Amino acid sequence: MAGGPLEGVRVVDLTSVVVGPLATQILADHGADVIKVESKAGDLVRVMNGASVTPGMGAKFLHLNRNKRSIALDLKNPAGHDALKRLLARADVMIWNNRPPSMARMKLAYEDVRAVNPKLIYCGMFGFGQDGRYRDKPAYDTIIQGAGGMAALHHRAMGEPRYVPMVVADKAVGLIAVQMIVMALYRRTRTGEGCSIEIPMFENLVKFVLEEHLYLKTFDPPLGPTGDPRLLDPANRPIPTRDGWICISANTNAQAFAFFDAIGRPELKTDPRFSSVEARFANVTEYFRVRMEALEKKTTAEWLEAFDRCDVPAMPFRTLDSVLEDPHLVDVGFFEMKDHPTEGKTRNMRLPNKWSCGARNDWNPAPKLGQHSIEVLREVGYDETAIAAMIASGAAVDGRIEKS
Repeated sequence: MAGGPLEGVRVVDLTSVVVGPLATQILADHGADVIKVESKAGDLVRVMNGASVTPGMGAKFLHLNRNKRSIALDLKNPAGHDALKRLLARADVMIWNNRPPSMARMKLAYEDVRAVNPKLIYCGMFGFGQDGRYRDKPAYDTIIQGAGGMAALHHRAMGEPRYVPMVVADKAVGLIAVQMIVMALYRRTRTGEGCSIEIPMFENLVKFVLEEHLYLKTFDPPLGPTGDPRLLDPANRPIPTRDGWICISANTNAQAFAFFDAIGRPELKTDPRFSSVEARFANVTEYFRVRMEALEKKTTAEWLEAFDRCDVPAMPFRTLDSVLEDPHLVDVGFFEMKDHPTEGKTRNMRLPNKWSCGARNDWNPAPKLGQHSIEVLREVGYDETAIAAMIASGAAVDGRIEKS
């Protein structure tokens, strides 16, 4: 048994790319039996991530699909569709990220699925809420970043709109989906009832952005503009030192005053521009200028030593490569080398969070397309003759890994 707080929960995962697979991976990492239902072509992210050791096993796919089982079905084939319905009859959760009209065309709308299993938690993630004019529009992460105000943050800060160079909308919504699913499972323990959950990316990202940046337009009438000026100041970034960059944030009075002492400017503690949290916020551009001018005079290591002594929050700036060697991550064993049956040695990221009451106690690598089709079909009642017929007709794909 896998163990973990979600042991015994079965999830039928019809998602692809990032937003859904991230959500189902978190469920899988905590013990849920996640059955990844793929088309015969497979999840798009299998092939849209550069080089791989074997086809269809790209790096991003490996990081988003561990601890899952893959069954490949042709849902346009009646036998493939029937197999999915058998899976759903035995499942606790179904999660998907197509546009709702396509689910209706496949006879997988909530009304269709509820007829098969009224206790199912049915969770859909899609671009836009279904009550608005954008409801039928397609969406990807960059579309949502641009439409939802996130790309505008860089425009306000640096003068040109830019996407955050990671799929931050997908990841944020994937995390929200996990929260919603677990809440629905808890509700079901009290009521015995399943339910439908709709998670629109656009509205969720707008909320994500505006929690800080609605700012003074929170009030009616507005007390000022949108946009937190401290976060949007161009100097709110890693600060150059004599030999690199450093990341520092001194927000409380104790931190700011210790910072002024460390840089040899104790008189700033009584400067009316900087003597309180409110004053530093009102004069944030000047405060950031003081930081920039001071920190260029010493090396990163010298400043880190000084700030550690006086408990000012500071860390070295890490690149995507240097973070792999971060000594703290080495201490906690964050990166693990794992043996994948088809990909050889792979670098895995250990789960950061710990359970005192029992965590998942095994690790299973991301599956090949259809690797578990046969065993899952057996579990839902198909005999060997029926399974062979499904494979022969193309309703399912047998992607088992041959043992050497």
